[in-house]
Amino acid sequence: MANKLLSSRQISFMALGMSIGVGLFLGSASAIKSAGPSVLLAYILSGGIIYLIMRALGEMTVHNPVSGSFAAYAHEYLGPYAGFLSSWNYWILMVGVGVAESTAVGIYMKTWFPEVPQWLWVGASIASICALNLLAVRAFGEVEFWFALIKVATILALVAGGCMMIVFGWGNDGVPLGLSNLWQHGGWFPNGASGLLVALPIVAYAFAGAEMIGIAAAESDNPRKTIPRAINSVVWRILLFYVAAIAVILAIYPWNQIGTQGSPFVTTFERLGIRQAAGIINFVVITAALSSFNCILFSGARILKKLADEGQAPRLFQKVRANGIPARAVFATVACMTFGVVLNYVVPDQAFGYMMSLLAFNVASTWGMIAATYLAFQKRGKREGWVCEFPLPLSRVAPAACLLFVGFVVFMLGYESETRVSLYAGAVWTLSISILYVLNCRGMKARAVSAQA
Repeated sequence: MANKLLSSRQISFMALGMSIGVGLFLGSASAIKSAGPSVLLAYILSGGIIYLIMRALGEMTVHNPVSGSFAAYAHEYLGPYAGFLSSWNYWILMVGVGVAESTAVGIYMKTWFPEVPQWLWVGASIASICALNLLAVRAFGEVEFWFALIKVATILALVAGGCMMIVFGWGNDGVPLGLSNLWQHGGWFPNGASGLLVALPIVAYAFAGAEMIGIAAAESDNPRKTIPRAINSVVWRILLFYVAAIAVILAIYPWNQIGTQGSPFVTTFERLGIRQAAGIINFVVITAALSSFNCILFSGARILKKLADEGQAPRLFQKVRANGIPARAVFATVACMTFGVVLNYVVPDQAFGYMMSLLAFNVASTWGMIAATYLAFQKRGKREGWVCEFPLPLSRVAPAACLLFVGFVVFMLGYESETRVSLYAGAVWTLSISILYVLNCRGMKARAVSAQA
């Protein structure tokens, strides 16, 4: 189809656009506070598990590239209820994260324009990203590529500049900083193993959004070629963009001082002589939020259209424009995201934290559903003798390891009082979606009987 024009380059950067959000630039301090230098192990372990989940999704996608991705596979291999639950859960997640990312835009625009109410910036960001999502798919992918490239360039600059500080003493009067901060100030595990365990869920959510690779596959120019290339590139990007960036920051600053003087990105660039570092990083963080928001709306609209195609959402959302854009699904998703304008009008200081706390369960359940679906896919493949073109490494143990990790993340959500609300919200979402599923099944049966009569 002519509309399926996303290249491997664009799909890779769309996944980066989702998974490299404001958390890496400003939110990594909380994980470092919990684990100290051992947070690097948390990033490596979490990144490895997410890579296996993406490879499981990639195997299913290459075998059968369809619109709706993991939700469509859940429907096929686990049953209609699993597909229904997975789709609506992910759509709710996309709406909620869209509210959070647009709130982040409002927060950081206030740095430049403190007299303008935060909710106005939230509304403006929602309107602008809606307009981007109404562009042709190729144009959308190109815009997202440049959005993500800004973040990538900033991280590369931090790593390169930080290495110059560590090895040659740039920004430190020519005295090399070395690597001693990685083991001084309490050692590698200053808060013990428990600090690492507490940091794992925080770090894991930094990778949320990588699963968007599967959703974009249906609009790829060659899914069986582009998806393996995009997913395999996730490994070195995780190592470079997360592990290398955090390692450089930890080598430059004592771990227990990080976050006490603002973003380490800002302070590092200021030490390198970039006087406008705060303004530059503010711009990068805003583009990071817009980039994530851009991909979120793309994913949410495609999920809603797939639900309509399956008779699990109003049929009006099936309609697609000549350029391949499900415009009605885009508008419906945006309409729900405008809740963020109201939230930022009522409680502007708490809006971002509220949304991120509420949505943690949705992220974990999405990963768990992908792993569970892969087990059913694997079982059917063995029974029917499938030959997979992009097999999951360690396929005998990887799905179980992924499910175990997701289970641990959910346990930690309940263990930590700050995130326990996510389990309550998750129970509400699941119960509401289950009731909706029962009503939808009854409606479909009634329509079938009426058609026969």
